[in-house]
Amino acid sequence: MKRNLIFTVLVLLAGTVVAQSAFTLPKYEKYRLKNGLTVYLMEQHEVPVIYLNMVFRAGAVLDGERAGLASFTAEALKYGTENYTKSEIEETVDFLGSEFYTGAVKEYAYAYTYFNKRQQADILKVFGEVVRAPSFDSEEFEKGKKRKLARMKQAKESPRGVIDAYWDKFIYGTHPYGNTAYGDQTGVQSLTVEDLRAFYAAHFSPQDAAIAVVGDFKTADMKKRLDQMFKDWKGSKAKTRNAVAPINLEFDRSRVLLVNKNDSRETRFYIGGKGVPRDHPDYVGIQVINTILGGRFTSWLNAELRINSGLSYGARSRFSTHRLTGSFNIASFTKTATTVEAIDLALKVLARLHNEGPDEKTLSSAKNYIKGGFPTDYETSGELAALLTDFFIFGFDEDYIDSFQKKVDALDRKAAQEIIRKYFPKENLQFVLVGKGEEIREQIRKYGEITEKQITAPGY
Repeated sequence: MKRNLIFTVLVLLAGTVVAQSAFTLPKYEKYRLKNGLTVYLMEQHEVPVIYLNMVFRAGAVLDGERAGLASFTAEALKYGTENYTKSEIEETVDFLGSEFYTGAVKEYAYAYTYFNKRQQADILKVFGEVVRAPSFDSEEFEKGKKRKLARMKQAKESPRGVIDAYWDKFIYGTHPYGNTAYGDQTGVQSLTVEDLRAFYAAHFSPQDAAIAVVGDFKTADMKKRLDQMFKDWKGSKAKTRNAVAPINLEFDRSRVLLVNKNDSRETRFYIGGKGVPRDHPDYVGIQVINTILGGRFTSWLNAELRINSGLSYGARSRFSTHRLTGSFNIASFTKTATTVEAIDLALKVLARLHNEGPDEKTLSSAKNYIKGGFPTDYETSGELAALLTDFFIFGFDEDYIDSFQKKVDALDRKAAQEIIRKYFPKENLQFVLVGKGEEIREQIRKYGEITEKQITAPGY
């Protein structure tokens, strides 16, 4: 409690500083190689480290009927190349004091590393082979498959670890945005190493990829290195940017998904509905209002459900954004016996947001808080590299950074109320609950039409 209070005070103080000198994005260069690869270069010479983030439009939205295909393919990039085994890749990276990660989320796959600038030739050699010419070793694939299946089985023991997957499937249905990033047991069990090779061949191409390099280097030198590293990489000519169709998330009724976990002593719940895409023009204003509702420790939701009532150890709200759309949800948990009491209180807080809205003091506090914390989201070279590749994936640009403070300052009570009305759903709400069905089933019927699943059943 004390630490959270101290942090809040520091952030509010930081907001005063930011008001005097707005945070702007450092200069960077963007260009394309002859093969279509988009490149972002940003020199940062404070420390002798270079961060490299590469993304591919090859996320879980392209899984189709093979849940987990994108995630497994991205993970398996490090299973070996023509010149390196999996062990040799790991040993080389470790010896050079670096880290190297690959994986996939809903809309993209990624490869990420950082290294001392003196080691860039050695690291880039390994990195280039991993992303351009993975071998997808069969033996390593089988080992990886066993590990993934074990993790998935274990994940079902923790509602906190899987409720996002149930939420996305419930909200988006059969649309690709309903695909969970890591897949499910049935999908992963069905995959073969040839499936991974085919997915890589179809979707990992320079035309649908971007690389951001941020750190201690000379732009001219890095251009030469990248050109040499990728000049022979052609990849598939298939374009995947528009592979996902738009979706209408206007719900005509309230619905409830009850995920039954027979041994549960608590209920974890999400309440919400339609959100916004990442490049939405009102994204900044939405962040300010969400800070008030459930975006910080002193938010209305956390104050009511945790501090004032003691029904939960925490409550929050958030907007999960994608390229084409997104969702909004209120999230909390409580003991089984107080499930309805906690949900009703959360709904009461949401109604208060719509009926009263924030007063001038509350709005000013949220604006200072979010301005004070904003620069810390992009204070490292790694965070800046991730931001640049987000530009590529989600379609926004540096105006989000450069105009952030101006947009926050312009948000008055009238504009705030309009944002609440437009973007914070209050009717036809969607509910996902993970808990002991036999004790809460009848009580939650008042929230909407119930669909029930067993947490032990395959998939989400």
